Amino acid sequence: MAQVYITSNLKRFFKDIDQISIACTTVQEGIERLDQEHQGIQSYLLDDTGALRKHVNIFVNGTMVQDRKTLRDKVAAKDKIHIIQALSGG
Repeated sequence: MAQVYITSNLKRFFKDIDQISIACTTVQEGIERLDQEHQGIQSYLLDDTGALRKHVNIFVNGTMVQDRKTLRDKVAAKDKIHIIQALSGG
């Protein structure tokens, strides 16, 4: 199973998330599975069209996902997925 890590600013809203393991073959499937276990996280990560929000980046094994619209980037069982939500504002 892939290991998923999220930034501390997302942990404010999902306190029971730390490091989580999920079975998935694409980033999209991983987010769907993550949302099944931690309802509502998908709405923090994706916009109404299902694309990655502007201030969210996802890395698989240190490489930023290429497909921000459909999230079809491949994920293998031993991969590490880092979900990073950038902070903005002034």
